[in-house]
Amino acid sequence: MDLGWKGRVGLVAAASKGLGYGVAQALAREGASVSICSRTEAEIHSAARTLNEETGSEILGTVCDMRDDASIRSWVAETIERFGKIDAVLVNAGGPPAGLLRDFSDEQWQSAFELTLLSTVRLVRAVLPHLKRGSSILTVTSSSIKEPIPRLGLSTVMRAGVAGFVKTLADELADEGIRVNNLLPGRIDTDRVAQLDRNVAANLGITPEEARRRSEVEIPLKRLGTIEEYGAAAAFLLSPAAAYITGASLQVDGGKMRSF
Repeated sequence: MDLGWKGRVGLVAAASKGLGYGVAQALAREGASVSICSRTEAEIHSAARTLNEETGSEILGTVCDMRDDASIRSWVAETIERFGKIDAVLVNAGGPPAGLLRDFSDEQWQSAFELTLLSTVRLVRAVLPHLKRGSSILTVTSSSIKEPIPRLGLSTVMRAGVAGFVKTLADELADEGIRVNNLLPGRIDTDRVAQLDRNVAANLGITPEEARRRSEVEIPLKRLGTIEEYGAAAAFLLSPAAAYITGASLQVDGGKMRSF
């Protein structure tokens, strides 16, 4: 199936590794030109080189802090200068720390707000003037917006706000032919999930390997997902092939989520 990516430009945030990298990789393999960013210069330039070598697609790697509005706007402007347009946007950022809600300080709440919710608002605000009919926006949240995950309350609260933003924005932009959707990762094999396994292991007095095995048992497919599988779902939702899908939240979780 041709998803229609050839000649199109994707903008993918927080893409030096993990879910963002998986999405950028999927778009590049489909023939898109891709602009990627992260906070670490060496990592984002390395990721850009690797993607270009693997796929032959044109990749722009830029340093950008998703907590800073000026940095986001600079990245968008550099992308427009390089490619002349933006057809699809993946909104993504690192996750807030794990822990109990009652233990977080005001500063940690504010930091989570800046990183997860306000970064989404800022990136969408920066790209909207450049999006035309047929463009699409996709946010990365979490399965926790439907089924809260123990000790990830800070993330859950902020990502639930992103989900509300997505649903509202989808209505607002429908007349302009711009689609907005939400992609919910479950347990995907990333550095973030590995760190969460280490946190669980420390709390329970078990090894990280045992923590991972326990989580896999609860997944109907009995394994963690891969960034390639997540990227494939994102490439579809962002593409012209998904032209009649907007305001939706799709889970990529191996069947773990039990709600309808």
